[in-house]
Amino acid sequence: MPSRESVRHASPFYEHSVSEIPRADRVLERLPLCPVCGGEQARPCYEVEASASRLFVCAACGLGRLYPLPGLEELRALYPDAYYGEPGSKFQPLAERLVRFVGERHISFLSRALAPGSSVLDVGCGRGVLLGALADRGFEVHGVELSEEAVRGADPRARIRIAASLAGADYPQDRFDLVVVWHVLEHLQDPTEALEEIHRILKPDGRLIVAVPNFSSLQARWTRGAWFHLDLPRHLYHFPLDGLRRLSEQTGFTIESEHHFSLRQNPFGWVQSLLNCSQRWPRNGLYTLMHQRASGIPQEVGFGTRCALWLLGALLAPFGLAATLCETWLRSGATVHIVARPVAGQSSR
Repeated sequence: MPSRESVRHASPFYEHSVSEIPRADRVLERLPLCPVCGGEQARPCYEVEASASRLFVCAACGLGRLYPLPGLEELRALYPDAYYGEPGSKFQPLAERLVRFVGERHISFLSRALAPGSSVLDVGCGRGVLLGALADRGFEVHGVELSEEAVRGADPRARIRIAASLAGADYPQDRFDLVVVWHVLEHLQDPTEALEEIHRILKPDGRLIVAVPNFSSLQARWTRGAWFHLDLPRHLYHFPLDGLRRLSEQTGFTIESEHHFSLRQNPFGWVQSLLNCSQRWPRNGLYTLMHQRASGIPQEVGFGTRCALWLLGALLAPFGLAATLCETWLRSGATVHIVARPVAGQSSR
């Protein structure tokens, strides 16, 4: 099992170390109302280096949330230019090609049942890779992003708005056939407000697709503080699957399907989380090596460590895939995504 000791991140993207709070010190505290269940009691589970924020877990529903929440400027500082990689690419060339290859399956899933010319909004569109691929299939593509730097190199066909929140992007009501929130909801300061705004701008017969790390998954429970998808302090909320269901329903959606398999996210999550369990390796070091680093930012691990991480990653890959198939069968995927439709006349709790 992973150590409780704090581990220094080995990347400018993971400069905050994370410490697991001993169980004896996890005393119930009173927090602002939980956005999922309205509960006030939560236990602190993790601390973040050089931050007043800790990760609390709701005693009633199991939602994890960072408290106190960082302000907007503090959040912006967590996403430096180098976080997004060079224009149009985030990973090293080989990894980038693999990500895009796997992404083709993702695009096919998202575009399923969409009529030609349908309007699609990607919330937190980043580099716009998803939007470019959807534009290739004849869809009208839109994106919202917090950072202008993130969208450098985005496909020019994508109509991207820069805004601090989805509501701030000011889209008209009933505008989109599909809204995608792909591993973004956990980053938002107010996920409830975001889902309510999506309900407003989605057409009555439109679809919402939301993907998040699954805080109740086998991978999360087994690897605990070493979990790759924990990503503190950028992830402000940590949704157990039931919590995602409840929040979606409370904001006016009915869930059509749930999906526990992700070839792009879950096998690597197993590999990196297992490596994080050992104090020998820099936290998220393999992911750091895969990341396309901006000029002038040095790699902070030595040659021998880099070689060892690549080798261990290759050796652990079959296990990661097998574990992913197992967790999918058990309906406990390390990341999950849901497909939902708006309920007519219902927009919030």
